[in-house]
Amino acid sequence: MDIEKIPTLAVSNRLNNCNMKNIFLVLTAALIALNSCMSTKKVTTEKLYGTAWELEYLSEPNTGFAEIFPSKTPKIEFKKEGKRVEGNSGCNGYGAEFNLVGTNLTFGEPGPSTMMYCGEGEEYFRKAMAKVNSYEFGENDKLVLKLDDKVLMRFKKVEP
Repeated sequence: MDIEKIPTLAVSNRLNNCNMKNIFLVLTAALIALNSCMSTKKVTTEKLYGTAWELEYLSEPNTGFAEIFPSKTPKIEFKKEGKRVEGNSGCNGYGAEFNLVGTNLTFGEPGPSTMMYCGEGEEYFRKAMAKVNSYEFGENDKLVLKLDDKVLMRFKKVEP
């Protein structure tokens, strides 16, 4: 090894050590930032249970809410045991299994129910429930059921 190259190697090693330290610090800061963002977006699924949810908004049709649900407003309750949702779809009983993973929420085929005709609202309600693939809690802890980014339904908390 030439003596002339020794100072160059020392400088080169110092630069490599300095670059490695900078890269390490940047990666550490990025991981901390990512972790803090993820922790603030944790969803509490427990809010779904132990209450009834009354429908207050349905994306379709574009008519008055009272017109399509003249006698009864749809309500649902999430049952943790058995992973079922139960309630009414505006007139007849409603019940279905649900699958919940994080904010992804889907409903299975509704089970048997009474078959009274009470207007078109019930059909719109059931079709919207079949499309749901996610949920979130909106303003005032309202339950928002969505298809991707589109709000399909919004429910308010009521006594079971």
